[in-house]
Amino acid sequence: MKKKVILLSGSPRANGNTARLLAEAARVMEDAGVETEVVSLSGMRVASCIACGKCEELGECSQDDGLNEIIAKLKEARGFVVGSPVYFGTARGDVTAALQRIGMVSKASSEFLSRMVGGPVAVARRGGHTATIQELLMFFLINDMVVAGSTYWNMVFGRLPGEALSDEEGVDTVRRFAENVAWLINGLY
Repeated sequence: MKKKVILLSGSPRANGNTARLLAEAARVMEDAGVETEVVSLSGMRVASCIACGKCEELGECSQDDGLNEIIAKLKEARGFVVGSPVYFGTARGDVTAALQRIGMVSKASSEFLSRMVGGPVAVARRGGHTATIQELLMFFLINDMVVAGSTYWNMVFGRLPGEALSDEEGVDTVRRFAENVAWLINGLY
């Protein structure tokens, strides 16, 4: 298995603030010798889990909406970072739907998320960051994952595409988080 991190951009904008921030985090990890791939939910229509239980026998989700391609990438990775824009004070619905299905497949099959290194990142115009971080953090904790810290919470302010990269403190926090993800992966694997 490679020293690789999958960074999931939960923004509907392929080149929005969340995607740009994750690209910066990926650059930091690459500089530390960890391979990265940013994948996006942009253009996808991620459905909620239907509790069919077929993931136990299939080793993947029974729904065919593109999420299984992301799950396959995760099975080959050592790290997972999830970035979400904040909509009405919480993570986007398709982000949480994707995470719930990814978690169900992991728990029903090989528990590929267990001891994977990562954590959440939130981007918002004004507020809801901490609620989103807390919401996403539950996914990492219930899946037996190792969450990297930083010097503050992984949250960045910005509305218009590219604006988030002007939040120097927020971007520096995410850079340090990315350094810590790479440091942990390099130390553990």
